Amino acid sequence: MSVIGLGTWQLGGDWGSVNESDALDVLEASAEAGVTFFDTADVYGDGRSESIIGRFRGAHPDAGIIVATKMGRRVDQVPENYTLANFRQWVDRSRANLRTDTLDLVQLHCPPTAVYSSDEVFDALDTLVDEGAIANYGVSVERVDEALTAIARPNVATVQIILNAFRLKPLERVLPAAQEAGVGIIARVPLASGLLSGRYTKDTVFAPQDHRTFNRHGEAFDVGETFSGVDFATGVEAAGRFADAVAAVRDAQNIDCADKLTPAKAAIAWVAQQPGVSSVIPGARNVDQARSNAAAGSVPALGDDFDQAVHDIYDEYIRAGVHDKW
Repeated sequence: MSVIGLGTWQLGGDWGSVNESDALDVLEASAEAGVTFFDTADVYGDGRSESIIGRFRGAHPDAGIIVATKMGRRVDQVPENYTLANFRQWVDRSRANLRTDTLDLVQLHCPPTAVYSSDEVFDALDTLVDEGAIANYGVSVERVDEALTAIARPNVATVQIILNAFRLKPLERVLPAAQEAGVGIIARVPLASGLLSGRYTKDTVFAPQDHRTFNRHGEAFDVGETFSGVDFATGVEAAGRFADAVAAVRDAQNIDCADKLTPAKAAIAWVAQQPGVSSVIPGARNVDQARSNAAAGSVPALGDDFDQAVHDIYDEYIRAGVHDKW
């Protein structure tokens, strides 16, 4: 997989409307820029994101695209619903949407914590591999302890976790444990829902159907998925400091305007440059964003001074509000 992938939550319509033509253009631009890894889920737009990816991959059979999807959020979030029968039903639906007999990678979609300790759940996933319905499986987690439990499982291929300049906790134990076990790390929400792009002010208003409006306080799902759980006003202030640190790197490395290191590009590159990260999956709603995101994979090493600045900003603005929650 490419070190910069593409998250496709937004193509399902959960960040405001994106028409199918524009969504296909984003996939096209990403692939042309070298992205070979698309991440989706069966609940993104109730399967719309999967279906669009399936249509794109069907039209580009030689593009070498690896698709990861997720399952488990179509039912009440209780461990009893994580059964082989349900897995088969969900996998069959995703295979139809993605137009494939075998899914490349299926991830449990932030299930209840008890699921990670269930032998029956992982036996069921092994059965789906044996049957050829899926090639590999992994987990998408909210919490560090969930990640560590999953990494200890012998057949877990990947762990997807929130990792960005405003969510540093996975650096402490998750990435080292994954490296030791040979488990891939898929880093999601690298821009903290756009905060780290530096484009927002405290007065920015998002569309009603955008999760940055309807889930700001965790009304619909885990609040950590929206702005990484950071208070919006605090995040805007911290993002300003982050932009200053990026400007210092531009000056130090003498980066000209033709290859400008934006805060968004630096935020993605910083995650990609962490040891143990397999792929970073920023979203993109238009072609320009897709190309800029992909270019983050070519950003030179940001250096120790920038890394220290990230940690200093985190300690000053973010740590107290989020570090012990996830």
